Amino acid sequence: MSTEQQDREAQLVERVLASFGGTPDPRLRELMRALTTHLHAFVRETRLTETEWRRAIEFLTATGHLTDERRQEFILLSDVLGLSMQTITVNNEAYADATEATVVGPFFVEGSPEVEQGGDIAHGAPGEPCWVEGTVRDTGGSPVPHARIEVWEADDEGFYDVQYTDARVAARGHLFSGDDGGYRFWAITPTPYPIPHDGPVGRLLEATGRSPMRASHLHFLVRAEGFRTLVTHIFVEGDALLTSDSVFGVRDSLVKRFEAQSAGTPAPDGRDVGGAAWSRVRFDIVLAPAPVPAADAI
Repeated sequence: MSTEQQDREAQLVERVLASFGGTPDPRLRELMRALTTHLHAFVRETRLTETEWRRAIEFLTATGHLTDERRQEFILLSDVLGLSMQTITVNNEAYADATEATVVGPFFVEGSPEVEQGGDIAHGAPGEPCWVEGTVRDTGGSPVPHARIEVWEADDEGFYDVQYTDARVAARGHLFSGDDGGYRFWAITPTPYPIPHDGPVGRLLEATGRSPMRASHLHFLVRAEGFRTLVTHIFVEGDALLTSDSVFGVRDSLVKRFEAQSAGTPAPDGRDVGGAAWSRVRFDIVLAPAPVPAADAI
């Protein structure tokens, strides 16, 4: 490449960067300048063709057209590029033995039904019953009472309730930790499933030879006053997909043993599971303290 060509490209970058110099919000100015720098660097490094650029625009346009109140294709795109996990990693710094965070995914919705301690979030969703129990505590080991614990998962058919068209609410719910920080509920044993791959993100995975499959998992979102909100999953020990999860969500510390219980084994709460096999898992949650606001940190 000639020096003249290099100068033309570099001068364009500088002109675009300079255009953001008057941005009143300093953080927005920083973000726009960094984004511009990296996008131009990508084009120059790869020598992006105009045909490739148009195809990228078409891809993003299709992603937007498929996104609605029930399906977030942009979140899915962020997930499969590892961008969601990187953002979560940056914003949830390691703190003592606090539970690690992972992706929220595109299927969380507000307004889940409340269940009592020992209640069942399945609400009729197909799948093997699973007893889930644990504690919520702080990094000093003290219990965190009254923490709100949101839980959601795919059913045994590989779908979340919002993927159905009949407005069902299933395999989703919330409860509160007890005075001792303890919690317990029934769910269904997680199984692997593919992320939605009938759209542009699915075509991207196919073109790059990647699988849409997610490792078996159960979602948690835990909120308590004075603590950092935790969004995480637990994964099934021994799942063959742990090393190839399509959204890079697996953390070693979140892989748990779901102990298989043969048919006829008494349930811990005396529930009649209809003579079927079931499973159980323990997940002890540790919350990090809420960040100190910058103005109070001086």
